[in-house]
Amino acid sequence: MPRFDYPCPDCRTTSSLHGPDCGFEGASWSDIEKAYTDIVAVLSGNALPEDALRNAVHGRWSNLHKAALDRLQHEQRVMETESGQLELLTAAEYKEHVTDPNVEPIKTVAEKGSVPGAHDNAVFAMIAWYEMVGLSWEETRERVVDWLRNTGTWTRGGFEEASPQELVNKKRHVYESGYGWKEKAEAAKAVIDRSL
Repeated sequence: MPRFDYPCPDCRTTSSLHGPDCGFEGASWSDIEKAYTDIVAVLSGNALPEDALRNAVHGRWSNLHKAALDRLQHEQRVMETESGQLELLTAAEYKEHVTDPNVEPIKTVAEKGSVPGAHDNAVFAMIAWYEMVGLSWEETRERVVDWLRNTGTWTRGGFEEASPQELVNKKRHVYESGYGWKEKAEAAKAVIDRSL
C-alpha cells in the first residue's frame, strides 16, 4: 500500500485507507497533496492574511485547502502572527516551537511528570512526542531521562528498571515505530490528574 507525504486532513491517514466517517474518503491523493503544497508554496514566500492566502493559491480554494490549512495550524506548522498573518514555520522554528509540549494532553504529562499507574503511557507519550517533532533518538533519550528526573517521576517509584536510562532504552521501539503520542498522553493525563 503506498504511503503519502501529507496526511489526510480529516482522518490523518497517510495511506489510501481512510478512517470511518472521513470527509475526504474518495478524494484523490494528488488533490490532497496539492492542497497542502499550494498552501506551503504560497506561505514559504511570506506571511499573509488568510483571505490573501485563499486568493494566492494555484487554482480554486476548496474544502480540501481549508482542511489542510486547519491541519497545518493544529499541528503548529502554520502559526498566526500578532498582526493576524499566517506564517509557515521553518523546520528549525517548528522544532524549537514544539520541542516543549504545549498542547493538551501532553502538556500535563510534560509539566507534572508521571505517577505509578500512568508510567507506561506517559513515557510512551513523551518518546512519541519527541520523535514526532523531529528530535534524534539521542536527543529524545536525553530529554526523557531529564523529564523523569526533573518532574519527580523517577522518585515516585513504580519502575522495574534500575535507572531512568535503562527505562528509556527499553522503549526505543516506540521511537523507531513512529507511534502517535496523543492516545497514550490522554490515558496518562487522566491518571495524573486524579493523583496530583
